[in-house]
Amino acid sequence: MNERDLRYFAAIAECGSLRRASEQLHISQPALTKCIGRLEEQLDARLFERRGRQIVLTPVGNVLVRRARNIIQSIDETQREVGDYAKGRIGHMRIGAAATLTEFLLPDALSELVELTPEVTMSLTIGMSDVLREALCQGDLDLVIGPAAESEEFDCQPIVKDQVVIVASRLHPLANQVGKLERLRDYRWVLPGLNVETRVWLEQTFKQLGLPAPRLQIEANSLALLPRLIAKTQLLSFISRRNLAKGEIGEQLVEIPFNETTMHRHFGLLTRHDSYISPACHSFMALLAKRSAAIFRG
Repeated sequence: MNERDLRYFAAIAECGSLRRASEQLHISQPALTKCIGRLEEQLDARLFERRGRQIVLTPVGNVLVRRARNIIQSIDETQREVGDYAKGRIGHMRIGAAATLTEFLLPDALSELVELTPEVTMSLTIGMSDVLREALCQGDLDLVIGPAAESEEFDCQPIVKDQVVIVASRLHPLANQVGKLERLRDYRWVLPGLNVETRVWLEQTFKQLGLPAPRLQIEANSLALLPRLIAKTQLLSFISRRNLAKGEIGEQLVEIPFNETTMHRHFGLLTRHDSYISPACHSFMALLAKRSAAIFRG
């Protein structure tokens, strides 16, 4: 069993077709058929079965593809790590970040990093926390800067505190009033997707308070869209208090203050447990750990 066969096997499993895998890998179909044959002979088990025009993994194939992906990922990370040190490169960062941090933390933090390490290269992905964590888990990102969370897959270093509050337009009927929690049921909301932590927390809090779930009118997968949408409508939402800072849009928003519905959270640096972290990424994490609180307050 060799690396090449495992890479070909993983590609075939992902494509679900010898033809598509052949086109993707630029390898002939007979060569891929021989690859499968070698693996099946070594394991004494069938890895694929035909269903119509597609081939699907057998239970044994499912076990092998999970192992193969881990092995391939480990080999790729080893090559990156050795290459960084052997060739004296600082390294490349693949960073995922939550929208709030992209606006209020990353511009200053990244400018400091570039000034300190001008040879650094990076790719930056902005997205929802659940999507970013899945990409981190799959090895597509090196670091996620977002709501702190620890699990068997991730290590997390908290860096800054944040509060998420109910927000509305300054022209909303609840604006600048000493209201009652019960009035929240009378208005419609714009919220992120079901799996986003802030929405999960808000709906659980409403349930604990004996309130019906927020009356959703718009579900948006872009947190950057929410402040502008809130400012132009009579919708309530649940976003970081940072969005109420001075600015063209921030000045049009107002917090609907209830202690019960204020979510206190930490943003943190998430890395996959035992994964390789490049020297550049280490430098950036150290900078964020040291400077993020001051930058975020500013």
